[in-house]
Amino acid sequence: MVVSSASIAPERFEEVLFGRESAGKGIEKGLLEQAHGGVIYFDEVADMPLVTQSKILRVLVDQQFARVGGSEKVHVDLRVISSSNRDLTAAIAGGTFRQELFHRLNVVPIHVPSLEERREDIPLLAEHFIQVLNRTQGLPLRRLGEDARALLQTMLWPGNVRQLRNVIERVLILGDSAGDITAKELPSLDEGASDDGRVVLSGGLATLPLREARELFEKEYLLTQINRFGGNISRTAAFVGMERSALHRKLKSLGVVTGLKTTPRLVYAEEG
Repeated sequence: MVVSSASIAPERFEEVLFGRESAGKGIEKGLLEQAHGGVIYFDEVADMPLVTQSKILRVLVDQQFARVGGSEKVHVDLRVISSSNRDLTAAIAGGTFRQELFHRLNVVPIHVPSLEERREDIPLLAEHFIQVLNRTQGLPLRRLGEDARALLQTMLWPGNVRQLRNVIERVLILGDSAGDITAKELPSLDEGASDDGRVVLSGGLATLPLREARELFEKEYLLTQINRFGGNISRTAAFVGMERSALHRKLKSLGVVTGLKTTPRLVYAEEG
């Protein structure tokens, strides 16, 4: 059972989780009760209201709760998994997340790498989303062209997997119904190709002298490819058509220090 914390209105949180009892409608089971005997997943747990956090903590300790409007205790046996793209220790310091709940959830912490840390997975995930969107929404079942695969691996993904899914869905809705997905169908970057094949430069690059523009382009291009291949210099050299030693010399001359900027996503699991 999935609880999308960010999409539930704060005033409805307890009713959604614990259910409701009323004379007119009788008993309405909440998500906790529906998940009895299984797993409940709190997505973006940091978006849960503080009052609800206290009550969830009590459920984890006592394994029971009362429905909204009711007094009878409901016993549940659950495994709880929660996730957040925020720093929960910072949220605790800021007073928006309960420290006791954090310690209760943080029994088995799991670091999920950002999409930019695992660029080799991007084409596989994109193809998975094509399959899923075809099956669930009837969108065209298309293949990724080689240029599209390469571009996806070099793009920035601050929204991680969700952003990738949205990009694929957009392409399938707005693009052709057949044929391979090409790089031209993907969201444009600052630099790209125009319809007549010319390279369109960003304003900053276009105003530089040739030597500076060339060095800046080489630096950004090589950093992009290094990130694409997860920092693997040998694979980068093979793709760009250079000897490994020559690539090392080029990077040194450009003053390039390789490394990936990441936005980790943390998953907290409570056993019991």
